Amino acid sequence: MAVLCKPAIAVPEYIITRDDTLELARQLHYDHLQLKKVLRLIEHTGVVRRHLIQPIDKVLEHPGFDARSAVYEEESKARVPDVVRRALDQAELESRDIDLIVYVSCTGFMMPALTAWLINTMGFRSETRQIPIAQLGCAAGGAAINRAHDFCRAYPDANVLLVACEFCSLCYQPTDLEVGSLLSNGLFGDAVAAAVVRGKGGTGVRLERNGSYLIPNTEDWISYAIRSTGFHFQLDKRVPGTMEPLAPALRAVAEQQHWDAGDLDFYIVHAGGPRILDDLCRFLEVPPEAFRFSRATLTEYGNIASAVVLDALARMFDEASARDGQRGLLAGFGPGITAEMALGTWSSGPAGEG
Repeated sequence: MAVLCKPAIAVPEYIITRDDTLELARQLHYDHLQLKKVLRLIEHTGVVRRHLIQPIDKVLEHPGFDARSAVYEEESKARVPDVVRRALDQAELESRDIDLIVYVSCTGFMMPALTAWLINTMGFRSETRQIPIAQLGCAAGGAAINRAHDFCRAYPDANVLLVACEFCSLCYQPTDLEVGSLLSNGLFGDAVAAAVVRGKGGTGVRLERNGSYLIPNTEDWISYAIRSTGFHFQLDKRVPGTMEPLAPALRAVAEQQHWDAGDLDFYIVHAGGPRILDDLCRFLEVPPEAFRFSRATLTEYGNIASAVVLDALARMFDEASARDGQRGLLAGFGPGITAEMALGTWSSGPAGEG
């Protein structure tokens, strides 16, 4: 069975703290009619610091969509390869062992996708398949895991590389002054993550089942307005309440495996904000400690979009608390409103064992 191995994570060198963010909001939006509300919301995101690919003064300049696209390409080519190498090392594989690359990113656009460049420059076989995913937002981390699982079920000996490259700071729009936009300015961070799903062997989460669920008539709750200035993030105020309709979907997927979603050993979920995690605790009836990995990602890196699930999973590996056979849930949430869900059991078998 397919095993999701330990992810590799990298965050850029420029740091902005919550205090920095609050002070910037006061300076830039001193005359905003809802500034006090914005400041209160930022204070309660749970985010202590975030990492950026550029100094904050460069982020605030916004030189234009074409210039930002050039930065996206330059920075992704500079930062992704090292993360990929570490993910391959942690899975005890080499580039030529990979049969499919799933690349997810909602913060920049390239055609051909970065997958083509990776294949040409990092020793992957020319026969390596490619799946770029650009429009599932934060849910794409879960989608990447699920598409890798599907591929390994079709081709049991195959290995899949997952790459999430999110430079959320390139989506900053100085003219977007709605409360949701200003809150987003204090929530999102930049990161690159990668992991390997091995068709056979490996240590990590043995993938058992996956599923997807879309909340009807919510496609405009999380969206981009695409303009000459780039991607303008739009966030509906109802989004924080989406766990109430999504919790039954999580339970339904678990029940298909004859599991109880409220009685699992580990939970790796997208940390879009503290209320998401608080509501999941309530609706799944699990203690707050169950989401400690996701909360740590949110606190230390902010919302890093599709990379959240992989970073939270890496933290579980680092904690080294999982035991063979323990059962868990992985889930990403994003535009649609879409949930991408996976069930897995921990397997500590050495690489090479089926």
